[in-house]
Amino acid sequence: MRESELLEHIYARSAGIRASGGWAVVVGPGDDAAVLRSPKGDTLIVTVDQLVEGRHHQTGTAIDLIARKAVARSVSDIAAMGGRPTWATATAVLPPGFTRADELFDRMAHWAGVWGCPLVGGDLATHHSPKHPLTLTVTIAGVPERGPVTRSGARVGDGVYVTGLLGGSLDSGRHLTFDPRVHEAAGLVGVLGDRLHAMIDLSDGLGRDAGRLAAASGVRVEIDAAALPMHPGVLDWNAAMGDGEDYELCFCAEGAVPDAIEGVPITRVGTVVAGSGCVVEALGERHDVSALGWDH
Repeated sequence: MRESELLEHIYARSAGIRASGGWAVVVGPGDDAAVLRSPKGDTLIVTVDQLVEGRHHQTGTAIDLIARKAVARSVSDIAAMGGRPTWATATAVLPPGFTRADELFDRMAHWAGVWGCPLVGGDLATHHSPKHPLTLTVTIAGVPERGPVTRSGARVGDGVYVTGLLGGSLDSGRHLTFDPRVHEAAGLVGVLGDRLHAMIDLSDGLGRDAGRLAAASGVRVEIDAAALPMHPGVLDWNAAMGDGEDYELCFCAEGAVPDAIEGVPITRVGTVVAGSGCVVEALGERHDVSALGWDH
């Protein structure tokens, strides 16, 4: 079973899910993070992500970069909801004989502090198999700046925008050093207000992730290949939209949008129209790219 198929199963089984203790589930499975509301009306954004050796980083990657990415992936999810991270917990399954656990958790604590979500707890285990990869899990909670901003609010006529540049993240090593767009997301919320209708972070590629946004919103996203902002060395729209691990923001908004936010460029790459899926127009041809990108 592919990841996308399993996720669809989870979303279907989770319809109508309820929390206990008077908490309300505002957003359940199917977005960048869950959103809960307390009995007193406080809103909490919660996300969790894994980092697996051999899948998300190569064996031998520097401990600091492993720790950084483990925290940054979940911080990026909070940013995509228009939120500000507040605290984190972390777990690790260590291979037998792993001798750098102290350094690993020191660096995870460092990066969690950099992004304003100190580590407040976690769990640790050692696997019996020497072939078991180092596996980290980071849960982060946050609070919305306004909203939250979900994947499901895009409207026909909205512009489709991305922050930064796309493509080549794995080959260049940028997937280990990216900056989660927390400040940029907060800036967009502040500048656009209610005109910011939907947002997602680009972890699996613009094609697949914009397709997810389109599906959640019940619309069609049309992308202009010629408008895509690409990193130097990224040769075509297919790579820009399909490489994944960009961790930029893709958002849909009404009306005027600034050319940059917090010093990071913003590019209009498309339009929201009636229909379904995500398509790109390149050299006069249209391609369905809803499944273009990373899928386990």
